[in-house]
Amino acid sequence: MALNILKLCVGVTEIEELETWVKDCRAGRDTLDHVTRMFPKRKDEILPGGSLYWVIRGMILCRQPIAALEPVTGADGIERCRIVFKPRIIAVRPTPRRAFQGWRYLEEADAPPDMPRMAKATGMSEKMRRELAELGLL
Repeated sequence: MALNILKLCVGVTEIEELETWVKDCRAGRDTLDHVTRMFPKRKDEILPGGSLYWVIRGMILCRQPIAALEPVTGADGIERCRIVFKPRIIAVRPTPRRAFQGWRYLEEADAPPDMPRMAKATGMSEKMRRELAELGLL
């Protein structure tokens, strides 16, 4: 079982907005990255198979598979972690999560399941999925 990372997706209000951002940033690259201050001590449990789960407006809504965790040094000389992830965004069952700073580990057993592709294909909007999840119906 892979260990995952949970992170706030600041400035994004819905999955479609994140998908647009990924498409714009990708520019032909196979992977994307996000630099964060702390390097996971449990790297070997995250790779291979772990994902970066995004919290959007108080709900875990999607995940991106992690391709690599790389140490980097910023211009200020401080060590950081580059989380390299695949550009594929996978919707998950909306799950409430309070705000936090940085990132958190997310055990596989606690990770929300992927949304069936059929649920997205039925035309159910993200707003409706969010409301149903808040009511405990999804």
